[in-house]
Amino acid sequence: MTGEVEKQFSEGALGARRKVYLGLMADLEQGRIVPGQRLVETDLAIQFGVGRNAVREAMQQLAGRGVVELTPNRSSMVRKLDLAETLEVLDVADVMTGLLARYAARHMPGAVQAPELAIAMTGLEDAHNSHDVIAFSRARRHFYRALLAIAQNRELQRLFPAIGMHIIYSQHQTRKLREVRLSDYRAIFEAVNAGYAEAAEAAARDHVANVRSIIMESF
Repeated sequence: MTGEVEKQFSEGALGARRKVYLGLMADLEQGRIVPGQRLVETDLAIQFGVGRNAVREAMQQLAGRGVVELTPNRSSMVRKLDLAETLEVLDVADVMTGLLARYAARHMPGAVQAPELAIAMTGLEDAHNSHDVIAFSRARRHFYRALLAIAQNRELQRLFPAIGMHIIYSQHQTRKLREVRLSDYRAIFEAVNAGYAEAAEAAARDHVANVRSIIMESF
C-alpha cells in the first residue's frame, strides 16, 4: 500500500470500530441492550454494517471500559453487577469522584472550560424537567468531561471513564435516583464553580453515598 492508501485504510478501520463502540454505548443508555445480555458478533456486524474485525476491536475497547465481559469461545456479554461488585465500583467512584471535584475546584479560577460546566449543568436540569433519560445521560457525560478538563489531571482523565457507574445506572434507572443525582450534581457544580476544594470533594463523595443508599434499597 502507498502511504495515502494506508492512511485511508486506517481511518476507515477506526471509523468502523468507533461506530460500533458509540452505537452500543447509546443502546445501553437507551435500554436497547441490558446488563447480562449476550452480544453476538455476526449480528452486530450486520446491525452496524461493518466487518467482524471492527466488532472485535470495539468489544476490546468496551471491555477496557468495563462495559462488556469477554469470555473465550463465547459471545461477549454486557457486564452485569451483583451487589458485591456494585459496592466495589461505588467504593472506587467515591474516592475518584471526590478527587476529581477537588482538583476541578482548585483549577476553576480562570478555567477556560468553566462555561462548558455551566452548559452541562443547564443540560442536566433541562433533561430532568423534560423527563428525557437519554438527554440526561448525555448531559451527565458532558458534566464529567468538563470537570476532567478543568481538573487538568491526566491520570484522572485516563482512569475516570473506566469506572463502572454507567453499568450501575443502566441497571438502576429509577426516578428517585435521577432526582438525587440532579440535586447532587448541582451541589458539586456550585462548590466547584466557587473554587471551594474541600466542599467540592465533600459534595462529590456525598453524591456517591446517596447513590449507594438508593441502590441498596433494590437488593
